[in-house]
Amino acid sequence: MVSDRLTGAVEWRVEPGLTAYPAAVAFMEAKVAAIRAGTATETVWLVEHPPIYTAGTSAKPSDLVDARFPVFQTGRGGQYTYHGPGQRVGYVMLDLHRRSPDVRAFVRDLEEWLIRALATFGVKGERRSGRVGIWVVRGDREDKIAALGVRVRHWVTFHGVSLNVSPNLADFGGIVPCGIRDHGVTSLKDLGIAATMQDVDAALKAAFEDVFGPISN
Repeated sequence: MVSDRLTGAVEWRVEPGLTAYPAAVAFMEAKVAAIRAGTATETVWLVEHPPIYTAGTSAKPSDLVDARFPVFQTGRGGQYTYHGPGQRVGYVMLDLHRRSPDVRAFVRDLEEWLIRALATFGVKGERRSGRVGIWVVRGDREDKIAALGVRVRHWVTFHGVSLNVSPNLADFGGIVPCGIRDHGVTSLKDLGIAATMQDVDAALKAAFEDVFGPISN
């Protein structure tokens, strides 16, 4: 959680339209270097991507079932995931050296952020041991509603989280999401919740301040 050693507020950016994945990576690379150099503030950047698959450092070739969309190799942790319209991606660039140099604690805080944001809509998001992400119990099954995949360079974080608002869930069918074959995926829309992206952004912003501290705008 928030350390009293941290000063300054986090910049909160919401990108309109669809952001090409290579452009997002270039932005994060530059921002991480600037944060480390002390010339930029910590930043959370909310985007939507066109339909793509990304492969984390643990991705298995067999989990790419149908490369129907462009596939990008990335240095984040985790396996294959899907990004596309209707999914809110949150890229989180924080200085853990100033906060708390504990990557596991940072990941738990990201999970807590998502759990609190989902609670705004009456959704009980849960952690599961051995399964990365946030899960929703649906009768006799559990579906993933949010994914996490992070990278840390010199104690500055990047990449982050994705929350399914209203994506086409069939687009996940080209991969084994996060290498998990026994469970499905869901979204707020799939759960019968008619939340707009703006509604979700507001929930994410409030929950972020609860978990990580002040935002500058």
